[in-house]
Amino acid sequence: MPDHVSQPRLLLRRLHSVMAGSGKPQDRLDRVVRVIAQNMVAEVCSIYLARAGSVLELFATEGLKEEAVHLTRLSVGEGLVGLVAERGLPLNLSEAPQHPRFAYRPETGEDIYHSFLGVPILRTGRVVGVLVVQNVASRRYKPEEVEALQTISMVIAELVASGELVDKKELTEDSGATGEPITLDGLALAGGVGAGVAVFHQPQVRITRTVADDIDEERTRLEDAIAEMRLQLEQMLEHPDLAHGGEHREVLETYRMFAYDQGWQEKMRDAVMSGLTAEAAVDRVQQENRMRMAKIRDPYLRERISDFDDLAVRLIRIIQGDTSSHRAKLTEDSVLIARTLGPAELMDYDRKYLKAIVLEEGSSTSHVTIIARAMGIAMIGRVTGLLTHVEPGEPVVVDSASGHAYVRPAEDVLESYKANLKLQEQLLAEYAAERDLAAETLDGEKVTLLMNAGLLVDLPSLDGTGAEGIGLFRTEFQFMVAPALPRVDEQTKVYAAAIEAAGDRPVVFRTLDIGGDKPVPFLPRDEEENPAMGWRAIRIALDRPALLRYQLRALLYAASGRTLHVMFPMIAEVAELRRCKSILNKELVRLKKYDKEPPADVKVGCMLEVPSLAWQMDLLVKEVDFLSIGTNDLMQFFFACDRSNPRLANRYDLLAPPVLSFLHGIVQKCHQAGVPVTLCGEMGGRPIEAMALVALGLRRLSISPTSVGPVKRMIRSLNLKALEGFVASNISSAEHSIRDKLIHFARDHNIKL
Repeated sequence: MPDHVSQPRLLLRRLHSVMAGSGKPQDRLDRVVRVIAQNMVAEVCSIYLARAGSVLELFATEGLKEEAVHLTRLSVGEGLVGLVAERGLPLNLSEAPQHPRFAYRPETGEDIYHSFLGVPILRTGRVVGVLVVQNVASRRYKPEEVEALQTISMVIAELVASGELVDKKELTEDSGATGEPITLDGLALAGGVGAGVAVFHQPQVRITRTVADDIDEERTRLEDAIAEMRLQLEQMLEHPDLAHGGEHREVLETYRMFAYDQGWQEKMRDAVMSGLTAEAAVDRVQQENRMRMAKIRDPYLRERISDFDDLAVRLIRIIQGDTSSHRAKLTEDSVLIARTLGPAELMDYDRKYLKAIVLEEGSSTSHVTIIARAMGIAMIGRVTGLLTHVEPGEPVVVDSASGHAYVRPAEDVLESYKANLKLQEQLLAEYAAERDLAAETLDGEKVTLLMNAGLLVDLPSLDGTGAEGIGLFRTEFQFMVAPALPRVDEQTKVYAAAIEAAGDRPVVFRTLDIGGDKPVPFLPRDEEENPAMGWRAIRIALDRPALLRYQLRALLYAASGRTLHVMFPMIAEVAELRRCKSILNKELVRLKKYDKEPPADVKVGCMLEVPSLAWQMDLLVKEVDFLSIGTNDLMQFFFACDRSNPRLANRYDLLAPPVLSFLHGIVQKCHQAGVPVTLCGEMGGRPIEAMALVALGLRRLSISPTSVGPVKRMIRSLNLKALEGFVASNISSAEHSIRDKLIHFARDHNIKL
């Protein structure tokens, strides 16, 4: 570490002393920027704090013009400072003025500064400000300097949280709890309906001491707490509700694996060595993890961060010696209200009285969702402003099918709830009755329903849903949480366990789809304007062939003596696929060289998710044993429409004639060549879309486990010949969508949607 940041502990103590000293808050903040600038040999040090309305205001500076303080304001996302706040991640530039997001404000006089390092000031998972240092000379700040500034930002967060600089109320929305009935919209996570009084789950902890007095003592506190946390998890696995195994036990087994993650622990130890207390070190590492993972578009991977949230909260409480119960004792039918919830935290509540869960965050792929499904608890998530619209003790009705939470419901809503409860019981009974039946149309056409997975905890859903295999096993997650490239033997264990659990049913492994919006800690990358179309997936693998070789080696080891299905993502041209197959062949040769038992057979496929590949179908079908259509990415590229942009969410319809015509052409080419084709993606998991896909000739769908029952029910109720003719007559129309026509067709022909 360079001399000017060689003593971060002393700098932390000095800053802490400044902030805890006398004087007005603004004066203390002015002293803070001077101290940082001196110690980091920076010509500029500035602090921007968040104000209401997503605005960042310059609150203190050393080096910029003094008259800019409280005058310069940037919106979140505007300029480099706004970009740091938007991403919640550090930004390190040697030539700041050349960055496309650079926004020059003449009142600051910052045009002469080239180097820029900005880090977010984080508090309880939110960006409350941005800390910036700048230099005239063009240089890239070293990792040690970035680390030092991140540590400093935690100390500054203490002063911000006090409310002395920015009134806490300014950033708090007015409560929507008016006493009148209100309906909150959300995303259905776990099926069912439930009602009860609102009970708030509050996992937040308060860090009262940030700067360490004795580093060795803090290191001991951390190690002792990690050991105690592991012991608690072992005891949790002996819970009576888990005695017979099942999906929720599998979740907690994986959750326990996270608690033993060495990369997570090493980051916390490093944070302690930088001068933080044990609890502050845990909090800082988790804040960074949360902001990094929150940028991932894939909800399956993004939601894994809630598991670490749960672990971090438990660890901090152990460090602080907090043995009190932080969950409400349920004494009547209750609906749990929370921002987020960890899987173990849910297990803490009395199942007898817990009827439903409503979250501000959450997704269908989170671990807590898996447990809620296994326990039969209705749950919805992504409810904006939830905590400001509900008061503890108020009645709440949750209808997962509609994605609604009714707060202080009227009498007619309560009556509807009772009717929905009966309907839900009927639907679940129907799905269960059809679990072992073939997904076959009334006129004898068989459709193979597979499921998507990404963790070993997903595998019990094979038996629970009656799915005929796994059409898409995402391999990214193991890499997302690892501080270094997972060893071949570590990868092999995961893949072998998946193959073993599936038995005679196929498991199709997709090689790494990382990069873009799925960063991994061990692979540095540059900021990209269009990450979805950037350096990701197979593009990274072909540029870093050792990464792909190690993964393919692990897959070959795992499938020893069995059939291996492997497919490559983000293929844009046949030449790329051939390069992938060449690397695979090298690994097969290596197996023989080292006298390792190879798989009984290797089936090679690829994802069609880049439209350009569709114009090489004649060549492609000669290169693959199977093809998978990845509609999630394919459709956003097809329409040039960012699926993460809320303004465009409903602009285009997947049941638009050009989409159906395009897919029909691909399916026909595969059928003519005798190549099995599967559709993987959300499109296949919705009964109305699945109905259209089957009419186009698709006979294999890989969908989420919760979609298998509804889609199978639809398939078993339709006459395919009549449907095919109807879709064929509408596929060339100039309409925006044929969705309404399909819905009317389904109603007229008694198709169960």
